[in-house]
Amino acid sequence: MHLSSITLNLCLGLATLALVIVLMLFGDVAMSPAMWLDAVVHPQAIAGQIAWGIRLPRELVAAGVGAMLGLAGAVMQGLLRNPLAEPGLLGVSAGAGLGASVAIVLGIGLVPFAVEGFALLGALAVAIVLLAFVSRFPQRQSLILLGVAISALCGALMALVFNLAPSPVTLSEIIGWTMGSVENRTWSDAGFCVGGLAVGGLLVWQTGRGLRILTLGEETARSMGVDMVRLTQGLVVASSLLAGLSVAVAGIIGFVGLAAPHFVRAMGIKDPYRLILPSTLTGAVMAVAADGLLRVLPGTGDLKLGVLTSLVGAPLFAVLAFRSARSWMQD
Repeated sequence: MHLSSITLNLCLGLATLALVIVLMLFGDVAMSPAMWLDAVVHPQAIAGQIAWGIRLPRELVAAGVGAMLGLAGAVMQGLLRNPLAEPGLLGVSAGAGLGASVAIVLGIGLVPFAVEGFALLGALAVAIVLLAFVSRFPQRQSLILLGVAISALCGALMALVFNLAPSPVTLSEIIGWTMGSVENRTWSDAGFCVGGLAVGGLLVWQTGRGLRILTLGEETARSMGVDMVRLTQGLVVASSLLAGLSVAVAGIIGFVGLAAPHFVRAMGIKDPYRLILPSTLTGAVMAVAADGLLRVLPGTGDLKLGVLTSLVGAPLFAVLAFRSARSWMQD
């Protein structure tokens, strides 16, 4: 199946908007048509606070987080030329999760934006290490190896934080955060997502065209005037910002950044640069749809968003990988 990028982007944008509108109708509190009319006419009423203060911010955060992960995944796969690359490959997600865990253990989780701030600091620390490394060793193989090492180190430090948790309640909060969720999110969280997408998208737009030339190989890209160090640094900063902010807002949500670009490629778009926008929109659709399943399916009240995206996405990705492998054999 082959679609033009404009048609695909339009369909994905409309699908995201439709999902957000439809899922606003569902929740723990059943709202009658009269209550919805009251919510529109009187936004400060109870029905209005439920619709505009709870449900809409939650869906917008889900869409924003999914979009950031989809964008970061497309950038990583294009930069590293690795179909298994995803936002967490460079260790940024692990660093952000470590920062959030430290904030919770220190007992400052109730301070507004403290957990989010520590998560961003953790992501920033990893990004600084990556940039320092890239300035001397811009090769993608070296960057992947460093990312794996950072992820392993942050994972070990997070396990240490688990052991130092002062109470089972604190440990439960840390585990809940690492599982990922968009419950009880606010308009401020939605604003963070919009800001992250704006800044990350601008960085990708400025440097992302080099992804097309990079498909010809690093040596060819250099011979055509591409500054590999600047290209790598710009895309690392963009993906680090997007991945770190997504963890800061919603915790660790896996699989979206890995799968979104592959679903777009299945629609016939192979160009790494043209892949960016539809992958962003696909990530938004995936996250909103997954959050919708949590709300409408019975018995999923305690299931976290990050767990569901992996449970549902992994089999779908396996089917897609099988189809791709079969087409490669035929070629």
